[in-house]
Amino acid sequence: MEQQYGTLYIVATPIGNARDMSERGREILETADIIAAEDTRRSVVLLNKLGIRNDLSANHKFNEHGKARWFLSRLLEGKNIAVITDAGTPCISDPGNELIRAAVENGVRVVGIPGPCAAVTALSISGFDLSTFFFYGFFPRENADRRRVLDMMRRGDTRTYAFYESPKRVMGAVEFLLDAGADVRLCLCNDMTKLHEMTFRGTPAEVREQLLAKGNYEKGEYAMIVEVAEAYLLREVEHIRSPEAMLVDCMVQNDCTAKDAIKLLLKDENNTYSKNELYAAHLALKERFG
Repeated sequence: MEQQYGTLYIVATPIGNARDMSERGREILETADIIAAEDTRRSVVLLNKLGIRNDLSANHKFNEHGKARWFLSRLLEGKNIAVITDAGTPCISDPGNELIRAAVENGVRVVGIPGPCAAVTALSISGFDLSTFFFYGFFPRENADRRRVLDMMRRGDTRTYAFYESPKRVMGAVEFLLDAGADVRLCLCNDMTKLHEMTFRGTPAEVREQLLAKGNYEKGEYAMIVEVAEAYLLREVEHIRSPEAMLVDCMVQNDCTAKDAIKLLLKDENNTYSKNELYAAHLALKERFG
């Protein structure tokens, strides 16, 4: 007799408004043997609103690898598991991929239950060119990484990019684009589908002024859609010095150690290399020259 495994359901949940929960998604959450939730404390609030009483088990980024084995064993026993995130579609900058990969490798059926996704919702109302778009995830924290991403955007074939950003860092992201002189337009979406949702549109300078006018902009999650101006795209491949060359030049010019040179380069607006890439260059130089 063929072994009957359970099914792994990837269930999208509302990004703010509980009424956006689909009937099919509600049914799966009611009947699944286990709900794997990113944050059980936040998920139980939604489930209470939906009138669902079911077993919750944590599946967050800090326990994802080990917990995936436990969930897989339940699936192989014939249990059905529904994966949900705090809000939106699981695995889009949220935990879940480890479990899905394990399920696929072991012949477990994986079914997607479609629904809200913050990035797609923000893209849909942006008014930007959506013939193609690129989802990046969270906008980088360090300026060197931000410069690298901006350079990637200018060199790509896609003009529209979707990012997530936290309320504490959103002004820093906008001001980076402003200070970099980026010729882009923004559609910055805050608290989508909620009662006080807001959308900020325009150049980085215009969006900065709109955020300041709002006052309490450090609340609620943001989806940031960026459209690169046609004239701002880099169509020709420019010569970029290697990180090793930049490191040696900086050491000679400033008469400093490699570690000090790395610190200086990370503050240099012309540097597009990350901290890890510069340290790798330092190790490569030591290995070659001693």
